[in-house]
Amino acid sequence: MWNIDLTLVDVAQVTRAAYAEAFERVTGAPLVYLASTSGRTDSEVFFEFLARNDVRLDPGEEPLADFIEALGESFARRRDQLTVRGRAMPGAREALAAVAALDDTVQTVVTGTIMANAVAKLSAFGLDRYLDLSIGGFGSEHYPKASLIQFTRMRAAEARNAAFSEAATVYITESPRDVEAAVIGHATPVAVVSGSATESQLRAAGAQHVLEDLTDTDRLLSALRQATAAAT
Repeated sequence: MWNIDLTLVDVAQVTRAAYAEAFERVTGAPLVYLASTSGRTDSEVFFEFLARNDVRLDPGEEPLADFIEALGESFARRRDQLTVRGRAMPGAREALAAVAALDDTVQTVVTGTIMANAVAKLSAFGLDRYLDLSIGGFGSEHYPKASLIQFTRMRAAEARNAAFSEAATVYITESPRDVEAAVIGHATPVAVVSGSATESQLRAAGAQHVLEDLTDTDRLLSALRQATAAAT
């Protein structure tokens, strides 16, 4: 399982613009104060936006579904900006191709991004071809990352008619919150120092396997073999 943002792609500029447009469209208030999105789902981000920007809801008001819809539409209008204002992370394409070539291995994503936007991010850089997105976990499901990891493992088992044990499940990410979610969700985290977190922060969160980036595919594959050694 892969995280997307700052693990496989960096499209932060486009994402921020879509957040701002969707937030103002739904609440009527400008998005002045941002929140950290690392390791969070789009649902969690929305409620933190509300708090940070002092937007108070009326009793019974539930704007989350409207925000998710508006976010998808706002992001779709910016799809042509993804390759102009964003990039695939160094080594991402080669890393996905190398893991895809492994026997008895299924690749997908577990991301806080809603499904439509996640697919757009990956397809813009040709990364979707290596992943089975039909079994992935996405922010549009409104569950925390740890639950998404567990659900994704179950979906993979059902789709492939095969058992995928906890010991054989790996989550690759750059976020300490995601590392913690992997531990809670009974997947082995493999961390990449490609975001704002340091190696020591990733290890403190529970990552025993930490890579500088994805450019060394041999090192990545070695980390995956070590991470899943107990399953063999």
